[in-house]
Amino acid sequence: MSFTILIVDDEKNIREGLGKSLEMDGFTVFLAEDGKQGWSLMNQDNIDLVITDLKMPRMSGEELLKKVTSSYPTIPVIILTGHGTIETAVNAMRNGAFDFITKPVNLGYLTQLAKRALSNRELILKHRQLQEEVDRLTRKQQSGGIIGKSTQMQKILQMIDQVAGTRASVIITGESGVGKELVADAIHDLSTRRENPYIKVHCAALTESLLESELFGHEKGSFTGAVAMKRGRFELAHTGTLFLDEIGEISQQVQIKILRVLQDKKFERVGGETTQEVDVRIISATNRDLKLEIAEGRFREDLFYRLNVVNIHVPPLRERKEDIPLLVSAFLKEFSEENQKEIAGIDSKANLVLYNYHWPGNIRELRNCIESAVVMAKDRIISSDDLPPTVTSGSDSEYIKIDIGSSLADAEMAMIRTTLLHENGNKSRTADVLGIGRKTLHRKIQEYKLDQS
Repeated sequence: MSFTILIVDDEKNIREGLGKSLEMDGFTVFLAEDGKQGWSLMNQDNIDLVITDLKMPRMSGEELLKKVTSSYPTIPVIILTGHGTIETAVNAMRNGAFDFITKPVNLGYLTQLAKRALSNRELILKHRQLQEEVDRLTRKQQSGGIIGKSTQMQKILQMIDQVAGTRASVIITGESGVGKELVADAIHDLSTRRENPYIKVHCAALTESLLESELFGHEKGSFTGAVAMKRGRFELAHTGTLFLDEIGEISQQVQIKILRVLQDKKFERVGGETTQEVDVRIISATNRDLKLEIAEGRFREDLFYRLNVVNIHVPPLRERKEDIPLLVSAFLKEFSEENQKEIAGIDSKANLVLYNYHWPGNIRELRNCIESAVVMAKDRIISSDDLPPTVTSGSDSEYIKIDIGSSLADAEMAMIRTTLLHENGNKSRTADVLGIGRKTLHRKIQEYKLDQS
């Protein structure tokens, strides 16, 4: 792909000399003798980069910079400056210029700077495409914060759509941090109960006695500190949905009471004698192997089958790495706005580090990683230096990792994806590294849908 560069300078020898040099490096070049002519060319042709002098007749480089950054914010501008206007050039960078270079121009350095500016622009455009894709998927799926278009996540979204409108109990399984609560949220939001209460209980955070009181309520004086009657979460969730997170942590006594509610839709408050009736749909989640818990006598088998009418298993992030770009884009947008920083994207090396990391903490860890990177970023583009040391040191970014048991197709897809990331999306270099033709590479990219990740 040939990039188009606009050179704006009122000195004929300078603009023509720079133009010839950049053309020899493979760029398409347009020349303008002042800012006004340059602005006219900007609106006529597809310009990828502007290199402009500051002091010019009719329209200065500063005014041209303002127009470009306002109307074409993704197009980088490099300022040409003499030693007497370096301070002005620095101010121009504060106003959106990519960088500046002093005269007389070092042609080799200018070419490097132009390539870096164009690379950054590609990253920014890719980031915008990903954000648009996140928005499109969110609107299409109507499933809250669930982000992903991997095969595994598409199956989960289909299951959510199927089960949401029913009364069936659902148990969501998966490692800590994979987003089980988001699945529960989506089921309720798409259900016929969405206008009714949605109550959450994190079972692992409460002792047995507190959990029993929290779930079923208590009567005044039923235990020390019970100074008034309190309704429990089952009552509060009447006609709605109750989400029991980390259901595998609850005691046998509480399990028996939950089983009764599922069977009879009845219970008594702690210390009470009056039977309460409720209509509640239960969604539960756990990171434990409940069948193993049953075998070892810690979880009731009859309760398990009542809860496990439908099982939705959320895979760990390391098994659906094709979702990482979309998740990163969503988190970049969230934390850029939260921290009032203009983060425009993430470079290819950082992307490769993220892709090759194991993510033991799953999406929760990735979210924390991107928040840290946004806070620590020194530039508009996040680099690998901005990522937490735990991630960079734990990533085999110089290797392509293929799990034992992968099919040949999976291995080929991993090789192409990782090489594309390493070559910053450059398909010509990717094809050369892999030793295949560009047409073959394009066909494989389409086949594996790598142009969408």
